[in-house]
Amino acid sequence: MMTTGIRNLCLAAMLLGGSVLTGAETPSTALPKPYPEHLRWWAEGRFGVFIHWGPVSLKETEISWSRANTNPKCPNHGEIPAAEYDALYKRFNPVQFNGNRWADLIKGGGAKYMVLTAKHCDGFLLWPSRMSDYNISATPFQRDICAELSAAARSHGLRMGWYFSPMDWRDPDFRTERNGAFLGRMQGEVRELLGNYGKIDLLWFDYDGMEPEYSQAATYRIVKELQPRIVINNRLDLGPKSSNREILSTNADYSTPEQSVGAYEDQRPWESCMTLSARDQWAWGGTKDGVKSFETCLDMLVRCAGGDGNLLLNVGPTPTGEIAPEQAGRLKELGAWLSVHGESIYGTRGGPFKPGGYGVSTRNGRTIYLHIRNGAAEVLQLPAIPAKVRRNHILGGGKAEVRQTVAGLEVFVPERYRSKLDTVVALELDVEALSIPALAVPGEVSLSTGAKATASNVYQANPNFGADKAADGNDETRWATDAGTTNAWLEMDFGKRVTVGRAVIRQAFPELHRIRKFSIEYWQDGVWKKCHEGENPGGRTSVKFTPVETQRMRLSLTECTDGPTLWEFSLHPPVTGGGSAH
Repeated sequence: MMTTGIRNLCLAAMLLGGSVLTGAETPSTALPKPYPEHLRWWAEGRFGVFIHWGPVSLKETEISWSRANTNPKCPNHGEIPAAEYDALYKRFNPVQFNGNRWADLIKGGGAKYMVLTAKHCDGFLLWPSRMSDYNISATPFQRDICAELSAAARSHGLRMGWYFSPMDWRDPDFRTERNGAFLGRMQGEVRELLGNYGKIDLLWFDYDGMEPEYSQAATYRIVKELQPRIVINNRLDLGPKSSNREILSTNADYSTPEQSVGAYEDQRPWESCMTLSARDQWAWGGTKDGVKSFETCLDMLVRCAGGDGNLLLNVGPTPTGEIAPEQAGRLKELGAWLSVHGESIYGTRGGPFKPGGYGVSTRNGRTIYLHIRNGAAEVLQLPAIPAKVRRNHILGGGKAEVRQTVAGLEVFVPERYRSKLDTVVALELDVEALSIPALAVPGEVSLSTGAKATASNVYQANPNFGADKAADGNDETRWATDAGTTNAWLEMDFGKRVTVGRAVIRQAFPELHRIRKFSIEYWQDGVWKKCHEGENPGGRTSVKFTPVETQRMRLSLTECTDGPTLWEFSLHPPVTGGGSAH
């Protein structure tokens, strides 16, 4: 996978002059574009599992990128000497690997397909190959990982895909005057992967931000000859000025935003690839690597579906061939959630209400599914739709109160039916939900937006992490404090007296549990007074308190570990009213 630096360079290049097929060109009145028939299984599945694995797991460092550079035409400059890295295969003996156990876990996690790094940029092959002796048959393990896992996938009703790096940073001919010799070997590897293991459903190419010297037209022909109905991502064509959100060829089926959820896009298929690792590492990072919270993982899945995209969630197996208990546990939690709420994910399209502070929506048949996130306004205000809401129900039990007028929809979920993370309300319509164009949802009024924000501490005095970043209404910017900070405060000055009755705290990286205790305070008669106290706010928490009239409020983080950081701290007027039940 690409590093953060290269991803940012490629995105910047796209913004300055990138090329084709951007979502901004889509008319706002357009209905979701139907998927090509061969892509339908992938789009309806919505959720897959990525598997990054190889001998590098012995070092607990990133796959390929931690290898020292032996080819100046390649971007890796890792900390492990090439000779040491390239000899790891001699100790790679994953005796606990069992393809059926992996497939059983992945299916139980609710995923519909899996993608294995059959070959990453370091050139190691997880199958016995005639094209290179740097492969699994040369290890103490010797068994054909690709054969065993593809057979297990089919026996469990899962679709199988290969990640294949067309780059090979170990090959001395790559990107040199002898590149033709390299291409012969690379295309031979493609033939083996797609010709020796029965039906393969998906091929996931990667890119490294350098020149794509892969004889793309010929390589695509080989792929289509061997697997005519295969689904192919966009990365074989990408180069120095490309973004992973672009599709540059009619041979590519979907784009691949990395480590971020794609924006709403219902004209061109996309899939976000993201990691379970708390450190965003793809390969196994060791017992100290950590794992993202269930809240974060669920949020990724729901936001991908609500944006009309897929989630490819990565696991990094251990050197012994097991999926670590903490990563396996997250998959099981997602599977349990999907067993109740899966109808709002599988087979759906995003919309018609675009993602926003309230959450997201999905749709299928005559039903709209509202995914209302923790922290949304108590009464959800939605735009008017050219359809009548006949009835509603909440997945998992219960019923919302829905009031429909010419001005729009008001949705109120009684406290007893609300989920701590994602409340899913199914609105049953009198027309097909896909007949409604996508609609933007006006943002909830936040008194913090535009307020003067100050803080006790800013990370390295860097304005990119200033207090104002927690009051800009942008979920991609954050206020951060210096490492080691154990208490801090963030203040909002509204410039005039206002009435406040609710606050939303969005903690960045909640899986690190940096905020243990906090209080919300208001300025009155020359002193700070508390209106709320809480603990462990998680990724997003909404709190109500007795309304106060004040010009200044602050969030006091009274007990923290290792530098708290927030995406947003928003303050809102008091909550009012509910609606009429349908």
